[in-house]
Amino acid sequence: MIEELLPATAAGAELFGDPVRARLFPEEEAQIAHAVDKRRREFSGGRWCAHRALERLGVPPEPIERGERGAPRWPAGVVGTITHCAGYRGAAVARSDELTSVGIDAEPHSALPAGVLDVVSLEAERAHLRELAAREPATHWDRLLFSAKESIYKAWFPITGEWLGFEDAELTFSPGEFTAELAKPARSPGRELHSFTGRWLARDGLVLTAVAVA
Repeated sequence: MIEELLPATAAGAELFGDPVRARLFPEEEAQIAHAVDKRRREFSGGRWCAHRALERLGVPPEPIERGERGAPRWPAGVVGTITHCAGYRGAAVARSDELTSVGIDAEPHSALPAGVLDVVSLEAERAHLRELAAREPATHWDRLLFSAKESIYKAWFPITGEWLGFEDAELTFSPGEFTAELAKPARSPGRELHSFTGRWLARDGLVLTAVAVA
């Protein structure tokens, strides 16, 4: 599913269901030595996907340890992202001379818990979601908004090294796509990005979103 949302320059891998804990590099294993079983499954399944995605990109697998703010530390010359939720693990990678960054997120296709939407959205976004829900009530737009903002942050952080709050990106959706207007630009050498675009799908009980910055 995730590769449907990625550009041709990226490689992805995913696992469905609740897979058994995959084999890790010793350095990775050390990072979850004291974790509960649920966290170990999430971490190892995500790393399994990351290793497979790197292979598809032609990069030999190596330990993917946690870096700043828990973000994966990728091999030199590679950008990437990992996501997991109940019943799903996924990863996407690309060479840094082809994509600046990439972010993906997976969520269960269900309504957000009561009160969460008000925390993660702007008033204009809530009005937009009400319009969308009137046209397509089968889609849980609140969960889609949350997922898209997670993907945006995952694409934003490797560029800036800074925090991006839920209120710092205003989203609008169209069929299979979304746009985020950024309250503060993502600055990288030689350019300044004021918006991100992404893609989304809702299928088989999941919501998936992806942002690729060229």
